[in-house]
Amino acid sequence: MRITLQVTGPGDAALDLREWLRGEPGLRERVGRGPSPEPEPGAMGALGEVVPLLLEPGGLTVTLAASIVAWLQTRRGTQSVTITRPDGTQVVVTSEGVRGLTPETTGDLARRVAEALEPKPVERDAAPAVGPRREPDAGTDADPGGQED
Repeated sequence: MRITLQVTGPGDAALDLREWLRGEPGLRERVGRGPSPEPEPGAMGALGEVVPLLLEPGGLTVTLAASIVAWLQTRRGTQSVTITRPDGTQVVVTSEGVRGLTPETTGDLARRVAEALEPKPVERDAAPAVGPRREPDAGTDADPGGQED
C-alpha cells in the first residue's frame, strides 16, 4: 500500500520528518524520496514536500501513525502532515492538535490515525441462504381465517 505524506510548515519540515521516520527500524527501508508537488495555477508556492511510503496492509500503520504524532509533538510553530491513502482518503494531523496530549490520549490518537489508514474491507452483498421453496400440501385443510370449528 503506497501512502504519501505531505508536510506543511516552516523550514525543512518534510526532510526532518523523513529523517525521523528513517529512525524507526520498521519504517527505515519503506521511506522513499519524493519530489515537491508543483503548485496549482494561481497558488503562492508549493503546498509542501511529499514523503512516499510503501506499507503492507495491517503492517506498520500503527508505527507510522505513532511516529507522526510523536514528531509533531516535538515541533515548534504550526505544522501539519496530510497522509493520503491509495484510494485518495486523507488524514490530517496538526501540531496544534497534539500539543499537551497525555501519553494515553497520544496513544488513542495514534490508534485512530492508524485505523483511518487501514484499507476498508470490501463488503459483499450477503444474500441469505435460500432453500427450495415449499408449497403447502394440497391435501391439508387450512382455515385461512385462523378460526377453529
